[in-house]
This record gives sequence, C-alpha cells and structure tokens, in this order.
Amino acid sequence: MTQEQQEPQVVDWQQRKAQIREQAHANRKAQENKDELSGTICEKFVALPAYATARTVMYYVDVRTEVRTRHYLPTALGHGKRIVVPWCLDGELELFHLENMDELAVGMYKILEPREELRQLPAKQVPIEELDLVMVPGVAFDRRGARMGHGLGYYDKLLEHARPDTPLVALAFECQLFPEIPVQQHDIFMDQIITEQANYPGRGR
Repeated sequence: MTQEQQEPQVVDWQQRKAQIREQAHANRKAQENKDELSGTICEKFVALPAYATARTVMYYVDVRTEVRTRHYLPTALGHGKRIVVPWCLDGELELFHLENMDELAVGMYKILEPREELRQLPAKQVPIEELDLVMVPGVAFDRRGARMGHGLGYYDKLLEHARPDTPLVALAFECQLFPEIPVQQHDIFMDQIITEQANYPGRGR
C-alpha cells in the first residue's frame, strides 16, 4: 500500500476518535445525578469477587466529570486493604499508598493528588506488580472493553506493566459507552466495565 493510500485511513481513524471523545465529554458533562450514580457504581466495584480477594487495590481519583471516586475513598480506606492511587510524574503514572485522605491535596491542575512531601517516601511507593485489582477511568468505552482516554497514553503505559492476572475494571456512566471504539494494536482492553446500569465483561488483555 502506498503512502497516499495509507494517509486517508489514518486521518479517518483520528477523526473518528476525536468525534467519539468530543461526544463522550458532552454526554458525561450533561449526565445528571453524578454523585448518586457514582456512589452506585463504586458500590458495584467493591461487590466484585475480585475485590473481596484483593489485598492491594488501585483507585483513581476523579477529575472533572469522571465517575466520582473521591467521595468513596474514605469508605474504601476502611476495608482493610492497601489502597493505592496514581499520580503523574514527567508523563508517567506513579503509585502511592494512600492511608488517609489528608495525604491528598489539590495540585497544579486542580487535581487531587498525593502531597508533594510524601510522594518519595519509600513506604508510600508501590510497584505496579503488587496490584491485585485496578480501577481505571476513561473518556469512552465499548462493550468489548476497548477504552479511550484523553490521548496522552498515561494509563496505557502504566497498565501494560500490570500482572496478567490482575483484573482491569473501568468505571463509567452508561452515556460513555459507544458501539465501537477505534483501537490500535497496542491498546489495552478492560476485563470489565461497570456502569450504573450493568457490569459488562470486556475482552481483557
């Protein structure tokens, strides 16, 4: 195939992703009762058999209009598990052992993240291989478990290093589901997607 034949396909693929991302953001912004629905979704997450058996669980801390997890984190901290949250360093996600909500503070982009003075403490750093269950955010999904993020690849780079037996579970509002998300070979599929309406088994990795 010539370069001229390839370029329209690339442009079309990028346009489709951009259109889905834009629609998903609009859907999520318009979603009513976010707090109530987020609570329902978080309760469904902790009801998973994989949660019951997990010792170390990664939660994301919500930003903007994502399914809200920060209100549930205090409850999660009482579950007797090692709770881990991600934070960004030079384009990579690092993992932080969260023991108290006071260890989080609003960062530069109004994102709730670990306090700067705590991040490099050896006791607070968690290797991704120790995660038994991973909660994943996203902009859009399909029912195969395909995920679309913000396009920066932070989570893709992190999740490719998770243990093969560690379930990747996405939280989303039903309005974030699309018939099909365009994917590339390196894209990572979710093992499950939880919305306020259903638990969808994904394709997994």
